[in-house]
Amino acid sequence: MAVQEARQGGEHIGAHGGGCTCGDCPHGAREGHRRAVAAFLVKRDGFAAGEGLPAAVAHSASASRQWVSDELTQSADVVAERGRAEGGAWLARLWHRTAFAVWSAFVVLLLVQALTAIGAGWTAARTAGLLAALVVAGTVTAASWFHRARGGALAPVIGEDNRLSTSRAVAVSWVLFVAYAVLVLAGRLAAASDHAERDALISGLELARGAGVVTVLAVVCAIAVLVRRVVGLRVLGQRLQKIPADRPRAADLLTDDAGRGTFADIQYVAISAVALVFVAVRLARRPDQLPDLPWGLAVVVLISAATYLAGKYAEGGRPVILSVVRSREAGDLDAPIRTGDDIEIRGAGFVPPGAQTADRLSRMVVRIGPVNVHVPLVPVTGGFSNPTDTLLTVPVPVDVEPGRVEVQVVTAAGVETNACVVDVTD
Repeated sequence: MAVQEARQGGEHIGAHGGGCTCGDCPHGAREGHRRAVAAFLVKRDGFAAGEGLPAAVAHSASASRQWVSDELTQSADVVAERGRAEGGAWLARLWHRTAFAVWSAFVVLLLVQALTAIGAGWTAARTAGLLAALVVAGTVTAASWFHRARGGALAPVIGEDNRLSTSRAVAVSWVLFVAYAVLVLAGRLAAASDHAERDALISGLELARGAGVVTVLAVVCAIAVLVRRVVGLRVLGQRLQKIPADRPRAADLLTDDAGRGTFADIQYVAISAVALVFVAVRLARRPDQLPDLPWGLAVVVLISAATYLAGKYAEGGRPVILSVVRSREAGDLDAPIRTGDDIEIRGAGFVPPGAQTADRLSRMVVRIGPVNVHVPLVPVTGGFSNPTDTLLTVPVPVDVEPGRVEVQVVTAAGVETNACVVDVTD
């Protein structure tokens, strides 16, 4: 479908070109990004099929490979630029959606309160619940307006890598719930006229009643702060590779940077959601005190948080070169590495999670002695055969002096591998 869009794109381009980012016309940032992606896919698949090569480079395998790589790199840079523009425009529009979602939740609560009041009658607790929800919704909406350029209400849970942070999302959910519960008790206390009722409401805030909720709140907030610190230190220590995303997605809460589901994140979100549902029901049944989260369920949440934190410590790892050998095609004689030959660098972790796009792959560099060699992109139908996470193929430039030289890979995240020494002969 994208290929067809690119082939037919010339018929639809009007006054607004593919790079238009005004956001108020059919040819906005999203349209520009879609067309750039479609054009890139056509070019990549055409080169993979051997089409589009100029006659000046068709006679040389190395020259044609380098020319194709340069063409794809330029096209990928355009895609990346359009993607960043589309992500910025999407974030700017997101605050309207988050505000709509917040007030939709308030309307749902209002309907639930009205329906459950049939027969049972309207109570002061229902009024306090609606007023508390109104205060929370108004506060969140005001905060989202001040952060409207960064995603509105989602701005606090968007990490430095432009992805939704699981730890922050869980912590914000618990903070909002506890704030809502306290506001409900404050509303009831303000409406109470009887001295005994006021004493009962004040005693509902005692630690003995809400120890489980308070403990979980403290732990999830500490986890959110600690995870940010852990990730930052591991990135600076080159033990973790982070690639920024074009824009946050809901799937970020359950997946890693490469979009694969992770057990640590999924179990943390699932167990926290179950516990929040439980305490919400407890608050609805006993609106005169903080919801008492049983210690059994609280310990389950704490174990889930510890598992999530351990997963953050365990993920990632520094890329490593295991060996460097001369690349040999069918029919070639075995020989030592010479200038002009292709070498295969075998190892692990060359492609960081989230760096599978062409613009990221084109940033990979191999240092061969004092010379920096950009890893060429070798297209195949549907992707690239070079570079990969475990294998890189690069030519040895003529500027490399014969002798023992060090080979080192610099990934798209800027992380350097260990150095591997090889012998280059005349």
